[in-house]
Amino acid sequence: MATATTMRPLVSLALPQEGAARLATQFLLAIAGTLLLTLSAKTRVVLGPVDISMQTLAVFLIAAAFGMRLGVATLLLYMAEGAMGFPVFQGTPEKGIGIAYMVGPTGGYLAGFVVMAAIVGWAADRGWDRHPIKLVNAMLVAEVVMMAMGFAWLAVLIGPEKSWQFGVVPFIVGDLIKVALAASLVPAVWSLLKRS
Repeated sequence: MATATTMRPLVSLALPQEGAARLATQFLLAIAGTLLLTLSAKTRVVLGPVDISMQTLAVFLIAAAFGMRLGVATLLLYMAEGAMGFPVFQGTPEKGIGIAYMVGPTGGYLAGFVVMAAIVGWAADRGWDRHPIKLVNAMLVAEVVMMAMGFAWLAVLIGPEKSWQFGVVPFIVGDLIKVALAASLVPAVWSLLKRS
């Protein structure tokens, strides 16, 4: 019994055990997650020559807290909102442009966010979210996969050299900082909960 408890993501502490209340809570958490993703996409930090959004940090935190199923469902709901034309992405105008934005230069990164959530959520489901070293390793793998997907799609559009120069290199330092921050925050929350 103790083993099953230690393998549940952070959000499981707040979820009703079963039934309609559990589904309703998960739905509300997914909506809250999409709001956090939208806010993080619109929040920019100037770090060198490019503005960096807080979106990857939000994806890491949502996936680590929600686990794989709810984390991926939240990211898919976020993508659906964007596809319907809601201005949820970093560069979308006020009225949004839906699918056209999603197949543009950031399309590979957006798809990569879903895979990133799956990797980090999978790790959280196995209790890695309690251990900073294990969690940072999972997040680094997720980051590399997301960047590779973004690079590959951007390379199709503008070529590999420009894709590397403009789509990967400027974001390495900022994303490593976000990995370190997320991998520290989630285990810290678990430690605080153990003490209370």
